[in-house]
Amino acid sequence: MRLTEETVVPVASLPLDALKEHLRLGSGFALAADQDALLESHLRAAIAAIEGRVAKALVRRRFLLEMEVWRDADAQALPLAPVTSLVSVELVSPAGVASAVNPARYRLIQDQHRPRVAGTGAALPEPATGGGIRLLFEAGFSATWAGVPADLQQAVMLLAAEYYEFRHDPGTRGAGLPGAVESLIGRWRLIRVLGGGRR
Repeated sequence: MRLTEETVVPVASLPLDALKEHLRLGSGFALAADQDALLESHLRAAIAAIEGRVAKALVRRRFLLEMEVWRDADAQALPLAPVTSLVSVELVSPAGVASAVNPARYRLIQDQHRPRVAGTGAALPEPATGGGIRLLFEAGFSATWAGVPADLQQAVMLLAAEYYEFRHDPGTRGAGLPGAVESLIGRWRLIRVLGGGRR
């Protein structure tokens, strides 16, 4: 299984001004041409770290999931939430030729933590032996930063500020997220109680 980010968070959707205010940066800061790029990199890193920890896409964008087979014939759990739409499902032949699956043969099951794609009949359409599956979907709370839940917004601000404040650290700080960030994202984390089962 391989998940690829097909589109990135647009710069316009990043809360650069909010991070500057959070850091209490003076007006002279705006005169430094490289500072916006530095803050952007810290915001993207913070978003990626938090998304990886909670398995949630904060800002809506497209992702491509590639698999050899469905994990379960009737429903496949998706690795990110919230999923807003299934763009396409393709079966790939052993020769690498992709063919689109009729959207009438599958559906999206919405879930805050574990959205799934399921077949509308008895099972999902199976690829040929040696082939694969390509599933393109959109995931994210909102197309804009304002639509991201407030606690996750704050977690990103705190983590991006941490990255900024300790950008010259030689690696002596401890691993893991700061305690305040962990507290903010706690309710969004998926607790796996079924040993990696499908539900």
